[in-house]
Amino acid sequence: MAMSEALLPEFDQEMANTRKELERVPENKLGWKPHPKSGTMGWLAGHLATIPTWASMAIGQNSIDLMPEGKPYTPHPDPDSVASVLETFDKNVTEARAAIAGTSDQKLMENWSLLRNGENMMTIPRAAVVRSFVLNHIIHHRAQMGVYLRLNDVPVPSIYGPSADENPMGM
Repeated sequence: MAMSEALLPEFDQEMANTRKELERVPENKLGWKPHPKSGTMGWLAGHLATIPTWASMAIGQNSIDLMPEGKPYTPHPDPDSVASVLETFDKNVTEARAAIAGTSDQKLMENWSLLRNGENMMTIPRAAVVRSFVLNHIIHHRAQMGVYLRLNDVPVPSIYGPSADENPMGM
């Protein structure tokens, strides 16, 4: 079995679970944040929507520079609607899935680098980028979104099993 074939079921599952949470983000809470040091719910939703792009970038490019030519990173603007978040997420998931499906084991095992102002911060195989920067990263921030939803009395969806609000297993 090709590595991409092994990654795709997990990718599909995590993206479906992420979309379930994004669908629940309340339109009137995009500016809400639990703490002054925290990002807004809109920022977090937007971040979840863009995480899949790392799969496409890791497969299509040899590196990403977070501060090209020393220019500070400019974050994406907060989304103005849940519909725009879902549209962005769906587009990015489709592109990422196609990139993963269309790549060879050899390409997935080639090194990819994360740079900052031209300096190498890390070099890992592309497959590890998909696993860590995409799958693990989206799981991490999806858990964060679950807390944001809970603190706003929004029912948290079942992800890997029952939540306090949903029990699809009937237990």
